[in-house]
Amino acid sequence: MSQSSEWIVRLDSQDNEALHRAVCGARSAGLGIPGLRRSDVDLGPLGAKLQAAKQEILQGRGFVLLRGFDIDRYALEDAALAYWCIGAYLGQGAAQNAQGDVLGHVTNLGADYRTDPRARGYQTRQSLPYHNDLMDIVGLLCIRPARAGGTSRIVSSTAIHNELLKQRPDLLRLAYEDFFIDRRGEAPDGKAPYYPGPLFARAGGHLFGRYNRAYIESSQRFAEVPRLSGAQVELLDWMDRLCNDEAMHLSMELARGDMQFISNYTTLHSRTDYEDDPAPHLRRHLLRLWLNTGFFKQLPPSYMHRYEDTVAWQKNPRPPIFDVSAVQAELAH
Repeated sequence: MSQSSEWIVRLDSQDNEALHRAVCGARSAGLGIPGLRRSDVDLGPLGAKLQAAKQEILQGRGFVLLRGFDIDRYALEDAALAYWCIGAYLGQGAAQNAQGDVLGHVTNLGADYRTDPRARGYQTRQSLPYHNDLMDIVGLLCIRPARAGGTSRIVSSTAIHNELLKQRPDLLRLAYEDFFIDRRGEAPDGKAPYYPGPLFARAGGHLFGRYNRAYIESSQRFAEVPRLSGAQVELLDWMDRLCNDEAMHLSMELARGDMQFISNYTTLHSRTDYEDDPAPHLRRHLLRLWLNTGFFKQLPPSYMHRYEDTVAWQKNPRPPIFDVSAVQAELAH
């Protein structure tokens, strides 16, 4: 993939004009985020590109990068709306946290997810271990890259599964058993602050991969959670080794206006640490979408432990907050 550009979908002038018409039409109709739906948007020929991209994400390589979005013609709010229009062709935007935010800010809020169990990795400038998010697809729109660093890295969880099958089938069997995963302060009323789930599971003819070592390890702060066994730690070490193998992962630099969309079930993602510009208005800033496509008619039963949490979040979806200082005030979940 590093020697290919087949995973890059380029937006041309016609695509950008279609997006601009969609944004202007939505503004005229009083539609915005999160109210705007797929039926409200007509992107013309760009729609066919997005449908092909959606198939690649869900049934093909597991990711695409959209490049060529004319972001400089928009204020931040309208760039976000154009991004939401594209997301509407891929799926339905879902709430990403207990506040009901449907559009997430990925930017450094001065948090440290390693020491603060309420903090999330996307609120820091630290390197992020390989993991996946919730819903079918996660999307990122780059508003501003970092002054240095912040490289995006992705790896196929399916390829990792198959490498374990070749090299350590004993550990792969263990990967189909439950681990405990921290809810990081987002447990709904009546729910435990952690939940069980395997790293790999099958449902409806599909293989699903889910991994976040940081959340597995932070669940150990609860006395009632069983301690990780030596074999479980060895499996996590193997997962990390394979994720970080240069032959396994793909690195990409997200430039201003780039949109990355990846499957949460077959692709893990990470990010290198980065250095911000001292000026707050020049800091690295990305906007995130979680999209439910409706493609998967059956999910692993273990996924319901976490997906039930999002049902409560989704009851009151919140329009975007574009004042990052207001987001910072809500660091505690």
